[in-house]
Amino acid sequence: MKVRIVLTSLMISLASGPGAEASYAIYVGKNLTRDGSVFLAGYGDEPSSHWLEIVPRRKHAPGSTMTVGATAESRYPGELSEIPQAPVTFRYLTMNYSYFAGFPAPLTNGGLNEHGVAARDVSSGSRIEIREMTPNPQRGPNYSDLSRIVMERARSAREAVEIVGELIDEYGFSTYGGNSHLFADADEGWILINFAGGQGLWVAERLGPDDIRVSRPGYIHEVPLNYEEHPGFMGSGNLISFAVEQGWYDPESGEPFHVGRVYGWSAEKAAAVRMIEDRLRARAGRIGLEDMIEVVRTPELTRDSAGYGQVAHLRQGVHRELKTLWVAPAPPVAAPFVPWRIGVQDVPPEFKRHRYLTAGEATRHIPDQDVGVESTRYAFRACKRLFYLAKSHEAEFLPEVVETLTAFESGLIAEQETVEGIAQNLFQAGKPELARAALTYYSRTEAMNGLRLVESLAQSLEARTKVLFGIRSEDP
Repeated sequence: MKVRIVLTSLMISLASGPGAEASYAIYVGKNLTRDGSVFLAGYGDEPSSHWLEIVPRRKHAPGSTMTVGATAESRYPGELSEIPQAPVTFRYLTMNYSYFAGFPAPLTNGGLNEHGVAARDVSSGSRIEIREMTPNPQRGPNYSDLSRIVMERARSAREAVEIVGELIDEYGFSTYGGNSHLFADADEGWILINFAGGQGLWVAERLGPDDIRVSRPGYIHEVPLNYEEHPGFMGSGNLISFAVEQGWYDPESGEPFHVGRVYGWSAEKAAAVRMIEDRLRARAGRIGLEDMIEVVRTPELTRDSAGYGQVAHLRQGVHRELKTLWVAPAPPVAAPFVPWRIGVQDVPPEFKRHRYLTAGEATRHIPDQDVGVESTRYAFRACKRLFYLAKSHEAEFLPEVVETLTAFESGLIAEQETVEGIAQNLFQAGKPELARAALTYYSRTEAMNGLRLVESLAQSLEARTKVLFGIRSEDP
């Protein structure tokens, strides 16, 4: 596959707009893909540590609760509260991270669960008048709480929206200024906007088999006035009436209810959104896994704060434990994507939580239970090193890095039919533990192969940087 590196004045416009500091999510419907699958991809944009986690299915005692919300340190101060926990929570894969002001760690933007529900979380700023209505203190689940709860409880993308909507309706929503979620399964997707302000406002739109949706930020445009009766929309009961009360919308005007103009920070798509949607639309009907990896890796959009990359490959008729999330453990322009399946039992210590960039770690010594993991290399740190080397002399080094990572991933993609075939045969033979062991061995092995590749690239780039340019320093 040809690697496209486009470095133009577009980068300036992307860096200056309201969506510049934002996560990134991409939905592609099944009629547009080469194999009839649905894709949900993107990355989280957070300047903190990141680590891969496999969360097991769990049973919870009657009356169990979970802590949700924000603290007084949040941009909009809040207080934590307890809400009921589900009797059973599902197994899922996720990238956790350690910091967002006032929201307790570990934090997540979603992932993939055992029922094949994928989730991504992206900012979607509410208009200033709504943000100023936010109670002090605010209460209710925050964006990460909602993403985690969907992973734990949802059996479909539609059910994910219903779960989030019911939680906001009952408990409220702790905001940082406005947020969105993209949910998907093997049939469809849904985008949900949860608005700031403490008014319980939310809206969701269905994404079908012919849709491409890029969130950066998350957006929804026109919503029918009878949205509560429309199969392609859901929302809070006050979605339109509140806007009428505020004088932001007149139902007698004959104008459509454009939710972006009424409640959001912008009525128009960001340049980054148009660019990626156009790039994918040009390959409609032929979009494959390699295309999704390529657009997540888009150099124009990937900064230091892009903490990881994910591509959920959502297919019909796949064994529950073979559902697959491809994960890059750091900024995707400098980190290889590796497939992790629900049946994988563990990740290498190099991909687990380390102290590097983890909030609060500078104030304490290493606890005894963390010494083992801390003695290993950290995949996130290794990829960040490569990122800094490649970006320091982008024209000379970045194309080489992207080309090498793409070649590594192409080899993995070519192996997947064999990998799944072996595991499927073991499941059918009544040997699930052997199937899980095979899946675990494969993903752990390829993750470490990818890490060694990153380290080799970094060593080469560092040597050439010192000879050709010298290491940049602010020291006198």
